[in-house]
Amino acid sequence: MNPYDRTPRPLPDTEPLIGTAAAGEALVEEVVAAIDALEEVIREETRLVRAGLLFAAADLEQRKTAAAGIYLRLRARVKANSVVLGRLCAPRVEDLRRHHERFTALLRENLAVLAIAREVSEDLVRTVSESVGRRTAPRTYGRDAATAAAAAGARGIAVDRRL
Repeated sequence: MNPYDRTPRPLPDTEPLIGTAAAGEALVEEVVAAIDALEEVIREETRLVRAGLLFAAADLEQRKTAAAGIYLRLRARVKANSVVLGRLCAPRVEDLRRHHERFTALLRENLAVLAIAREVSEDLVRTVSESVGRRTAPRTYGRDAATAAAAAGARGIAVDRRL
């Protein structure tokens, strides 16, 4: 083998493929439980953001990250076993698909709420910045006896974009 050969090699699978219908159904149940846990956190986050409790919503970050990590790991297992799952437990796969569609709708709602909150927050910061900038602008007159152009905004305002 050439030590300079940089051809990427696939990572070895750490978990074996599904071999029985019972194992397939167990995997589907595990995914459904992971989606339920993630839905719970997302619903809570959406509720808090709608109520204007942004700091409380930000406190859910660790729970949301952990639940999303579990879901993504299980989703990768389902993807790796999709053909076998379709053959061994097709009705459960259809249940999972419907569950996932409901989850996707919840995510869309959550993203819309977060986008509105971000837009409102940025608008508030912009308005405050312009107001402070107007107050601190020098009140002088130019050659034609007109006041100088107002400053674009205050300097030194920071925005936390974690949400």
